[in-house]
Amino acid sequence: MSKEKRQKEILNIITGSDVSTQQELQSKLRDKGFNATQATISRDIKELSIIKTVSSSGIYKYDIPSNIRDKGKSPQELLRNIFKEAVISVNFAINIVVIKCHAGMAQAVCAKLDNTYFESIVGTIAGDDTVFAVLKSEALAIEFVGMLNKLLV
Repeated sequence: MSKEKRQKEILNIITGSDVSTQQELQSKLRDKGFNATQATISRDIKELSIIKTVSSSGIYKYDIPSNIRDKGKSPQELLRNIFKEAVISVNFAINIVVIKCHAGMAQAVCAKLDNTYFESIVGTIAGDDTVFAVLKSEALAIEFVGMLNKLLV
């Protein structure tokens, strides 16, 4: 079956049930007739910008980020949405802004920052729960942190 059909089924699965691991997703896909490797599923998760969120029962599960659910909104609205869901705190040291996120959420936040063009950002890098953004100057970093902290309110 095609990649497009597999990815559509992945979105159906994660919106219809709480799936917390790639192995669980792989099993559910197999039940639907899709034979995909863990590496393929990992690539699909990345391409679909799927994130992990905390379910109502308190466990982490795969979810569709609000920027995909909220098509038609401005880049600033989408950035605000992902920040409210994923970011714990924002701080800086000289010209480096450090964004602490919930586990597994940093890459989604970093991608949204990269897609919401900020002229003052030289570059970004994301780990599992932390994003580093290098800005052109300390003054720009201070201004950027202030703007990001307003998104958290």
